[in-house]
Amino acid sequence: MVTAIRLPVFVGFAVALALWSTLGQTAERFITLASTTSTDNSGLFEWLLPQFEDASGVTVRVIAVGTGQAIRLGQNGDADVLLVHHTPSEERFVADGYGMSRHDVMYNDFVIVGPRTDPAGIAESPSAADAFGRIAGAEAVFVSRGDDSGTHKAEMAVWQATEHDPTTASGTWYRELGAGMGATLNTANAMQAYVLTDRATWLAFENPGDLTILLEGDPALFNQYGVIPVSWDRHPHIRRDDALQFVEWLLSPAGQGAIGAFKLKETQVFFPNAAPIPE
Repeated sequence: MVTAIRLPVFVGFAVALALWSTLGQTAERFITLASTTSTDNSGLFEWLLPQFEDASGVTVRVIAVGTGQAIRLGQNGDADVLLVHHTPSEERFVADGYGMSRHDVMYNDFVIVGPRTDPAGIAESPSAADAFGRIAGAEAVFVSRGDDSGTHKAEMAVWQATEHDPTTASGTWYRELGAGMGATLNTANAMQAYVLTDRATWLAFENPGDLTILLEGDPALFNQYGVIPVSWDRHPHIRRDDALQFVEWLLSPAGQGAIGAFKLKETQVFFPNAAPIPE
């Protein structure tokens, strides 16, 4: 936590300068992590980051946004590390010189949630694409994050596997919110709508109302997370050593064990799958 320090007006300039110099030398070490609303809303960071901070002495300040916005923060040098979940965008980020390297960290899955009455009959669907096709055919209300997040990108990939372009129905049965996962789930509950959500945020959601999981288990709903240290070649102010320490800890047995031990309602929701760090 950053504490504002106010100096008495009678402190001389030299004393104040010396004090600020000392504060600068002893100030907490920290990094800025741009990550997703799903990792934040699930409570994972409240579990994970204190363990890293205790082990390293480095505080992690989280900016929880959609994956697309997190990547833009990294491109601008406004974050030291990214932890996001859209592998093609992450690989492009590194290839374009904005990230030093990309590493798998963990995975979970997306699920399709909707009202128990299931007006489009998607509970009988053999795949996510078939479920989306049925929703479009019935013109049943579907709420989309519409925010260029990893979840939104995953949703659009499923739509691309159908013969429907939902954006042509924007504002009718297809509602684009430009909001995070928690807010989108609240809207879906209020509208009795279908929605694609990551499983972790769904389990952490405290206001499900009549919503329930109607489709899960399709390989198309696999949800991989990756970690990327932002390039210090492009942005020399990046906190290189502390950023690398965080990445290495996440990929280490300690970090991977902490991820695997996190549970919601006695259910493991993130599954570590980091490869060993090359020597």
